[in-house]
Amino acid sequence: MGKRGNNEGSIYQQGSDGRWVAAISHATGERRRFYGATRAEVARKLTAALKCQQDGMPVPMDRETVGRFLAAWLRDTVRISVRPATFEGYVSIVRRHLVPELGNIPLVRLTPQDVQALMRRRLAEGLSPRRVDYIRGVLRRALNHAMRWGLVGRNVAALVSPPRAVMVEIEPFDPDEARRFLEAIRGDRLEALYTVALAVGLRQGEALGLRWQDVDLRAGTLAVRHALQRIDGVFRLVEPKTRRSRRTVHLTAVVVEGLHAHRARQLEERLRAAQLWEDHGLVFSTELGRPLDAPNVTHRFQRVLRQAGLRRQRFHDLRHACASLLLAQGVSPRVVMEVLGHSQVTLTLNTYSHVIPTLGREAADRMDQLLTAPVAAAQLTNHPESNQAPPVALSVALLTQTVPPFGDAIGPEKGLFELGGLVPATGLEPVTKGLRVPCSTN
Repeated sequence: MGKRGNNEGSIYQQGSDGRWVAAISHATGERRRFYGATRAEVARKLTAALKCQQDGMPVPMDRETVGRFLAAWLRDTVRISVRPATFEGYVSIVRRHLVPELGNIPLVRLTPQDVQALMRRRLAEGLSPRRVDYIRGVLRRALNHAMRWGLVGRNVAALVSPPRAVMVEIEPFDPDEARRFLEAIRGDRLEALYTVALAVGLRQGEALGLRWQDVDLRAGTLAVRHALQRIDGVFRLVEPKTRRSRRTVHLTAVVVEGLHAHRARQLEERLRAAQLWEDHGLVFSTELGRPLDAPNVTHRFQRVLRQAGLRRQRFHDLRHACASLLLAQGVSPRVVMEVLGHSQVTLTLNTYSHVIPTLGREAADRMDQLLTAPVAAAQLTNHPESNQAPPVALSVALLTQTVPPFGDAIGPEKGLFELGGLVPATGLEPVTKGLRVPCSTN
């Protein structure tokens, strides 16, 4: 057999233990070695390594561990491809869960059983199924890169079934609670922040990252372009969560009025602060113009709930309340998806499935009204002595009624609920596409 040329690698047998060794030179000058019981085994490894080198991919190593691979993956791939907060979350998962359990295992020898054992231990320690599946998801994403780089032949994390999810039902404000909350925050320094979160459904980071240049009070619109995050103790404006999170939403008249009042208050605070004011252009800031800290906002929000005698909610539950109230009024899930900035309408439907059964009943009632309309009209004609039209006829009569634009209050109670008609007052039924339907409080 002829001698191998340069950059073709070498194969030899160790005299000490008889094992076969294949070696290849890396571009950095480092020699990488592969071991096996037979010459054919190491020859296959050498061929694969040479192909990776020719394709410009990392050369797999017998001794590459899961821990070393994950460190390189975080440094070279994740850091430059995700938002800073997401990167910190991945780092936490790798350091706290993956490296302690799997870090010393050779990457090529990682098995589905290893991953399954990790998940079983974390569940036994009390982590939620959702959290454990997130750990598996981070490993699965990392191993997908390992496959593309030719470091492994399969993604063992993808071969493991996720733990059985425990569905936690969302219980946001119902219309009565929403009205009580709006009454409780009247005059609060952060009243406009809470109202925007409830009426527009902004995520907390999106609301805190809102700048005045993103708000057009004359047009009554608001553009979501950034989110505020605190990373390593420093506030930063980062890209929104997803591509669809970048959106423009329309504001109700009450929200616009609240933002006008909030801006006037902020200008007064700026005059009082004088040279201490930090101009970041933020809509919602401290009394010195600095960014608001999310945990502090949440604590203040929950204090308002306690004082008002309302049940405990997360700040994010204001977003859930916005979606639930819109859906309960018959607003299309597609429209709600656009308002919330969800990536897919299925996410909206799955998240707020507790509202959907009510909508299904209402849809059936509407179809029944339409199909029986001629009968009801005939009955009304045949009984002119009746002083009251049948209920169905009254509903059908509304088909010719002009429907006010979304966001306008309907009826004499206009303005009673501070969201400009998003949720009707008790007993008031919203007009949706010309039909009068009951307003669900689920």
